[in-house]
Amino acid sequence: MNESYYRYHVFFCTNQRDNGRPCCQDHNSSAFRSYAKEKIKALGLAKNHQVRINIAGCLNRCAQGPAIVVYPEGIWYSYTNHKDIDEIISEHLINGRPVVRLRI
Repeated sequence: MNESYYRYHVFFCTNQRDNGRPCCQDHNSSAFRSYAKEKIKALGLAKNHQVRINIAGCLNRCAQGPAIVVYPEGIWYSYTNHKDIDEIISEHLINGRPVVRLRI
């Protein structure tokens, strides 16, 4: 059986495209990723392979807003503020319930 190393592995697209093409970094995705990483640490979820927050290059979902993907389920989200990130953390990463309103 091939099990995931982390309970949840979260990738934030932080790509910056050239020539003015839309990209996740246009929405300050690096800062949102840092916010999520610090929140996960503060909640103690970074220990024992529970949750890992990573930077990703282009995830090719730019047209749908800043994108993150949560594995092992492969659930895609878009977000606009810290409240959205908090909801993904509390509902999906802590309680195991995907946040339907933020899914791509």
